[in-house]
Amino acid sequence: MEKYVHRGDEVFSFSGQGEVYSFTIVYEAPSGFEQFVPYAIALVKLKEGPLITAQLTDIDLDAISIGMPVEMVTRKLSEDGDRGLINYGYKFRPQMK
Repeated sequence: MEKYVHRGDEVFSFSGQGEVYSFTIVYEAPSGFEQFVPYAIALVKLKEGPLITAQLTDIDLDAISIGMPVEMVTRKLSEDGDRGLINYGYKFRPQMK
């Protein structure tokens, strides 16, 4: 599934495939994200070249490694408790074979 990014008049297409370039485990989350602790944040090098920052999901934290193949997925990012609004966005998971 291709992902598209618009910048001005240019449209870029990305495969959503990449690899973990670097990562860290978050144990002290910012306000509103405490329920997700611990979680991993990674720099993902996309197949097409750019680096992107994203949360890793659907993975045992001990299994994360530099160079690990990953793919972009849509996941719940947060929920507005008063209104019940759920915010979705991208995260990366280990690449399915």
